[in-house]
Amino acid sequence: MKALEDKIHKEGKVLPGNILKVDCFLNHCIDVPFLMEMGKEIAELYKEDNVNKILTIETSGIPIAFAAAQYMNVPVVFAKKNKSGNISDDVYSSRVTSYTKKNVYDAIVSKEFLSSDDNVLIIDDFLAKGNALTGLMDIISQSGATLIGCAIAIEKGFQGGGDELRAKGIRVDSLAIVEEMTEDVFSLSFRR
Repeated sequence: MKALEDKIHKEGKVLPGNILKVDCFLNHCIDVPFLMEMGKEIAELYKEDNVNKILTIETSGIPIAFAAAQYMNVPVVFAKKNKSGNISDDVYSSRVTSYTKKNVYDAIVSKEFLSSDDNVLIIDDFLAKGNALTGLMDIISQSGATLIGCAIAIEKGFQGGGDELRAKGIRVDSLAIVEEMTEDVFSLSFRR
């Protein structure tokens, strides 16, 4: 998505540790009209795939999933990173290592929201090593649902997570794939 690449160039920042900071429009302050365009693009990519549910992980994946769901007319389920008092013990759970936060947590989804009748599209804001996607795919597998694919806003292609998933036959569609980042000159190159 050329518009996303342009927005990353214009508004993004590269931080130490290969962190791409796009919080000015994607995951802290949300540019709603632009996010809706991203959602429309994802919906177009999956319009023929009979998706009946979107799965994401809190918190930054929720806005993009919501935008796509608006165009696809399907519900969004999001995996929680912490079990709260309003969730029963009847959950699907998977251990996930966060690349950005450098911690491990249990992603959980209540069993009432995923079943073997579901055709699920995973949506997330970033893809680096693929840890969050792997955890969500594990939850889908536990539920007996069918994974349709993974739609990502920004993939850091140089970290290999997307390529590893694609090599396993998993459909991964990223709206922008960053191939190289340097913080000293703020240089970005994108895969075409």
